[in-house]
Amino acid sequence: MTDSSLDISVQNFRRVDMLTVAGRVDSSTAPELDQAIKEITNNGRYNLVLKLDGVNYLSSAGLRSLVATLRECKSQRGDLLLVSPSERVLEVLRLAGLDSLFTFFDDETEAVGSF
Repeated sequence: MTDSSLDISVQNFRRVDMLTVAGRVDSSTAPELDQAIKEITNNGRYNLVLKLDGVNYLSSAGLRSLVATLRECKSQRGDLLLVSPSERVLEVLRLAGLDSLFTFFDDETEAVGSF
């Protein structure tokens, strides 16, 4: 994985889909994240868990992606939960004043099970 790459893996469960994201989420990689999410939501699935412990950089483009996804999920009676965000991700969310919008979990099993 290069410094500017993003690695996304998807696990599908009965009521929820979990995306494990690693690398940098910036203006060049946020569209990849958006596309991965769109492939899930286009199938009418709006219960999403994003595992972010491997994200070492989150830009404003990444923030926009998270907020837009949260908004879309909520509008379809779903939700977007964040699991074990890295310190860097938490810091960016806090600085932007967006940390209160999201529900955080330390454990992916708990997050998936909360739906």
